[in-house]
Amino acid sequence: MTTLYTKSSFLLLALVLVVVPTTSYATFIVPQPPTLEAKSYVLMDAQSKKVLVEFNSREKLPPASLTKIMTSYVAAAEVDSGRLKVEEMVPISVTAWETPGSRMFIREGTTVSVSDLLRGIIIQSGNDASVAIAEYISGSEDEFAKLMNEYGEHLGLEDTIFKNSTGLPDVDHLSTAYDNALLARALILDYPEHYAMYAERDFTYNDIRQPNRNRLLALDETVDGVKTGYTEDAGYCLVASSMREGMRLISVVLGTDSNEVRIRETRKLFNYGFRNFEFRNLVGPETTFEVDVANGKEKTVEARLRTAVKHLVLRGDSSTKMTVQPVKDLKAPVDAGDVVGVLQVTVEGEEIATESLYAQADVEQIGFFQGIMQAIADFFSSKPKPEEPSATEEEEEES
Repeated sequence: MTTLYTKSSFLLLALVLVVVPTTSYATFIVPQPPTLEAKSYVLMDAQSKKVLVEFNSREKLPPASLTKIMTSYVAAAEVDSGRLKVEEMVPISVTAWETPGSRMFIREGTTVSVSDLLRGIIIQSGNDASVAIAEYISGSEDEFAKLMNEYGEHLGLEDTIFKNSTGLPDVDHLSTAYDNALLARALILDYPEHYAMYAERDFTYNDIRQPNRNRLLALDETVDGVKTGYTEDAGYCLVASSMREGMRLISVVLGTDSNEVRIRETRKLFNYGFRNFEFRNLVGPETTFEVDVANGKEKTVEARLRTAVKHLVLRGDSSTKMTVQPVKDLKAPVDAGDVVGVLQVTVEGEEIATESLYAQADVEQIGFFQGIMQAIADFFSSKPKPEEPSATEEEEEES
């Protein structure tokens, strides 16, 4: 059988070939999260605590020197409460002086300021400094570990147990990637002045200059903390935080094979998060809404929010929906500033905010007779009009 094509057939075929691919190009595709060379990892939005990427994030693993994030958090809380002052001089015990591992190089029998010890903990990852501050605050490292666990419970670290202030190996000293992200978030939000020390590039004590163990600070100017960790059992670990365009992300990688790997894998997480998500202002006080008002000289009142609704969303996503729910039986009179309704905001079908809407003007109540006349007018305006007979019906009547 022979098929014949005319010019018009070729034209139609060409149009079909052009239109179909155009539709496929418009498809919104979100890249799959990266796969990392690590035992456990998580990427969290600091504002909402939303997890953007995770793998084994609740698996209990040795945290090594990531422990010192909590050690410094407790110290920051003590300073904030007034029970500890940064200029106080801390006596150094033999126990602190002899603590093995990474060191600040403090000396037994001397005194060191709280401020210096904190930098020794944060920048130099000094085990000796961690024990010294623990003993000074709680009398012994064991008692300090109990305090760390109390703070952990308060912060919702459900899978973390601290047995010491340093992260030195202990079979029961365990944490998770998720808990470390929560802890870093709390540190950043609760004690921002204290957290600023985590961005310092180096610290010199006893004529010994040591660079910050977090080498990512020098490689990415948007990174301002937080902490590295390493033991043979834990592997190379890193908690990091980056702020870009008003959005802060926190990454945690546990159990990598080297310093280079933990930096590389952390950058993968940040690249994915910042490329594919944004902290967007969905709606704010500049947007107006009309809310129906009964028995008023005006049938509606202009209403606005008082604060903006911001949320982490996919870049390019347009699934945001807003629904206005008026106050039940809302009637005039209405005064400017009254709550006249709520705005429900949903993203991808999930309700993320319910905010009050405030009247922007007064609405006076109509008088008794005006009310009656308005009710009559509303009745007739809402009454359905009789349908006009169709042409077929007219023809049948004529016949």
